[in-house]
Amino acid sequence: MKSTVLRNNIIITIAGLLLFVPFLGAVHLFDWDEINFAECAREMLVTHDYFSVKINFQPFWEKPPLFIWMQAISMTLFGVSEFAARLPNAICGVVTLLVLYNIGRKLVDERFGLIWMLAYAGSFLPHFYFKSGIIDPWFNLFIFSGIYYFILYTNAKAIRLLIISSLFIGLGVLTKGPVAVLVFALCVGVYWIIKKFRHVLTLKQILIFIIGVASVGGLWFLMLVLTGNSGIIKEFFLYQVRLFSTQDAGHGGPFYYHWLVLLIGCFPVSVFALRSFKGSVSDTPFQKHFKLWMMILFIVVLILFSIVKTKIVHYSSLCYFPLSFMGAYVTYKLIAGEMQWKKSTSVILMSIASVVGLLIFLLPFVDRYKQELISSNLIDDAYTIENLKANVYWSGFEGGIGLLLIVGVGVMLFYIKRKNIATGVIGIFIISLITINLAALIVAPKIEQYSQGAAIEFYQYLKNEDCYVETLGYKSYANLFYTNKREPLNKNSYDMDWLKLGPIDKTVYIVCKITDAEESKTRYPELKEIYRKNGFVFYVRKPKK
Repeated sequence: MKSTVLRNNIIITIAGLLLFVPFLGAVHLFDWDEINFAECAREMLVTHDYFSVKINFQPFWEKPPLFIWMQAISMTLFGVSEFAARLPNAICGVVTLLVLYNIGRKLVDERFGLIWMLAYAGSFLPHFYFKSGIIDPWFNLFIFSGIYYFILYTNAKAIRLLIISSLFIGLGVLTKGPVAVLVFALCVGVYWIIKKFRHVLTLKQILIFIIGVASVGGLWFLMLVLTGNSGIIKEFFLYQVRLFSTQDAGHGGPFYYHWLVLLIGCFPVSVFALRSFKGSVSDTPFQKHFKLWMMILFIVVLILFSIVKTKIVHYSSLCYFPLSFMGAYVTYKLIAGEMQWKKSTSVILMSIASVVGLLIFLLPFVDRYKQELISSNLIDDAYTIENLKANVYWSGFEGGIGLLLIVGVGVMLFYIKRKNIATGVIGIFIISLITINLAALIVAPKIEQYSQGAAIEFYQYLKNEDCYVETLGYKSYANLFYTNKREPLNKNSYDMDWLKLGPIDKTVYIVCKITDAEESKTRYPELKEIYRKNGFVFYVRKPKK
């Protein structure tokens, strides 16, 4: 038994590395989040200040430093690059698969552990995020681990399990902030209500938990106080409140936003999870207990971030853990014959696969007929129209990725109809896994050329020039990261009016979107247009001799 577990862990580790590490640098970092965090890490290396997080060499209070430290270590080892910025999440992907497998085999058996792992890796967004440079994969893993050990504690009542749980929640706080404690507390509160207000924790145990969280999660706040940056703490908490109560950065959306994100973005595991709310008489008491906690975690996160005004795709990403468990649970029962396949499941699987596959299939055709699309006046946004004009090479075979998804899922549903459930269900996850990797490798770089390629190209050209580079009318971090900005000696450079109108000491480059070009030209006549490309307009202002 031990040899089988060891062998599986080694295979999963190797497979995870092969899935997540290659081609991490195949596409530039995306604004905002990816470049935001990578730039914070780069500036740590430039300033040698590892105790405070900075962006544009100014205090950055939005996020604690744990993930930034990971990226800084990676950049120290592999250089400042897209690969180094994304490597921490690739490692998180390997660790996550190992965690799911080992929890699953202890909870049910080896087969369930492998199914859960495959269900997570073979679903769109859960897999794709391990190829990104955003904070959430590690944040989610820490919270899930904290909740898992608390589940064990509620079952075994061993204080060491409670302490381990608190330390993981503390790591969550050190990664992204107090929302880790909020999610955990809400889950415990819902569990307490379901258990009809029976004692879950004594006052002594609550204090132990708080001390455990504070001993890890409070490290950053302590360092800020000791280094004389305590003002950042106030700004940090004000930012957290603003994020929950307002539409930050224009990222709003309807209440059901995250429901659709999870259904389509977590395909195919989300479809299987729809049938998981029904109980099974074959479940052990602890399996029922664990399943209850996964339901609680899923509902708490989904409702919480449906209420929050700011709507961003990855805000509900903690749902991937309970959602994948529920999908794996149904998959396991279907393969074991404890649940019967329903036609509605086939319809939903085929419908989502067809929609996503068709969108991928049509991408090369959109580029081929973009002039007709532009002439049709169906698009009334000038910036989007100029994006479409980007000169991107499509061979036409890229659409085959979409056909692979549609045909592959269709073939697997045929196997299922012939009662070969195991082959069909596992095959659907494998087809999805292949689709994700092909799309990330082949399609994502082309999409990036439309959205930000022209701006990134301009910034990279200026990488070795001693100058100021700023954006006008929109927010970006790409100008900092891709010009390899050094800490400015002249503090006037933070004043946009000085850059555009004042007595500058070196060349200033300004980038704006085409929708702001006319206003910029009128208000700032000293800005001379260099050229415009794919929705961006590039200006220069030279110092007077």
